[in-house]
Amino acid sequence: MKLKILVGNGRKIGLFTLPVLIIGIPLNIIFPEFFMVNDTSGLLFWISILFLIIGSINWIWTVVLILTKIPQKQLITSGPYAIVKHPLYVGVALLILPWVGLMFNTWLGVVLGIVVYIGSRIYAPEEEKLLSRIFGVEWENYSKKVKFPWI
Repeated sequence: MKLKILVGNGRKIGLFTLPVLIIGIPLNIIFPEFFMVNDTSGLLFWISILFLIIGSINWIWTVVLILTKIPQKQLITSGPYAIVKHPLYVGVALLILPWVGLMFNTWLGVVLGIVVYIGSRIYAPEEEKLLSRIFGVEWENYSKKVKFPWI
């Protein structure tokens, strides 16, 4: 199994996000007060932990499905894939990056999450066309059943 197939458009999304990361991290270090969240209650930290737990479970579950189903040339339609078409991208963008940032008292994670999500929306159609060619009717049926196909 080629790594390129397992990764999908992840590397394109990563390259799309890289400039924001390269600019954002130094700016966050130089101007921390601009990026600071300032949650004095500590509640945001615990909410971030909760979302990170959910995001980590999603990430692990999705990776396990990819590593077990893709080598067998099976379309993944269960678990997180029953909810959204691209749970790995969406999970990292919405359940991990923003909350890691907030946990460390910076808005940079939210910005990175938004950029990753935008990248996933840009490159998802390309991946979906490939899946449609490979799986045909099975992909079409899955696309109709997935709960939130637009996320």
